[in-house]
Amino acid sequence: MNTIPIIYQPLKNAKRIKIFIPYELKELRYVFKKVNTTFWHPNQKLWSIMYTQENLALLKKLFGKNYTIVNEVTPTPIEKRPLTPYAIDELFRLEKSLVLKKYSDSSIRTYKNMFTVFLTKFVHRDLAEITKEEIEGFVYELIKKNKISESYQNQLINAIKAYYEHALGKPREYYDIQRPKKTLSIPNVLHKEEVLKIIQHPTNIKHKAILWTIYSAGLRISEVINLRIVDIYSKEGYLFIKDSKGKKDRKTILSDHLVALLRLYYKKEKPSYWLFEGQTGGKYSRASIRAIFRKAVEATNSNPWSTVHTLRHSFATHCIEDNINLRYLQNMLGHNSPKTTEIYTKTIHINNKKIKSPLDNLLNNNTFSEL
Repeated sequence: MNTIPIIYQPLKNAKRIKIFIPYELKELRYVFKKVNTTFWHPNQKLWSIMYTQENLALLKKLFGKNYTIVNEVTPTPIEKRPLTPYAIDELFRLEKSLVLKKYSDSSIRTYKNMFTVFLTKFVHRDLAEITKEEIEGFVYELIKKNKISESYQNQLINAIKAYYEHALGKPREYYDIQRPKKTLSIPNVLHKEEVLKIIQHPTNIKHKAILWTIYSAGLRISEVINLRIVDIYSKEGYLFIKDSKGKKDRKTILSDHLVALLRLYYKKEKPSYWLFEGQTGGKYSRASIRAIFRKAVEATNSNPWSTVHTLRHSFATHCIEDNINLRYLQNMLGHNSPKTTEIYTKTIHINNKKIKSPLDNLLNNNTFSEL
């Protein structure tokens, strides 16, 4: 059993240094927690700190001589080869089938990128003759040799199945490729105080309005950039979300405070069609929204692992904490299944201000002799 701290040597472009501190080293852990930018990752059972040379030196000084450094697993790049004319034709065939089925542009790009990896392996084969066993052998090789992630594996399988089922018209059962066991992870969530600091940080009214909109209505980043001026129903009290994930329309809550801010924003910025437009017109970019959020997170010293999507997770969790009906929340988030929404019941922050232990109820309602 390991009883000394482990520093995982970060990769070149990593943002954080991961650290394992054994449970027995309580005093060391207490001192480490006081260092700026530290964060606990419950799923990995690891701590982390912002990756700077100063922090790396600080860790080594803090741990003294009693620590070990371990290199993180580095994925092996997947070999790329030029595609043959036949492979290019099949790639177009996949794209055509996805366009006809009204897949989103981002989904089509992902499927094409993943299918290109598959074509690289079987570039000299007739794809219609490749067996399910060969495909699973190819995926197995990528897992063992290239250390691909579960997410990458699933995206690759989705692209392969889309080709055989949509482009070639094969039955779904024909290429029922084995997938990784689904991880029951809990979404990352911000405390209400953290959310308030983040969304209040921007001084630019457009930037502030974007963050307010995402959190107040539980939107995905794709949904906020696709909001039109006509989608704001201030009298009725809802936002209309058109063509969200799964090509579904839905309605979600419209905050009174957001309405007031949007009116100020509209008078100043005067958008013409999209609610949030770029400097030269057209939709606001995803990259710009991510930059706004990242700047606010860093300036407020908030959870460094949070993303724009964390605001949506936080909206859902805070709604449950405020006793919003799960069915209403499911509709606002646009989930097909209530099971997807129920995951947020596991993200609620547990403390004795919200929930009383049965022991407290027993002792409050009865008189016991002292032990």
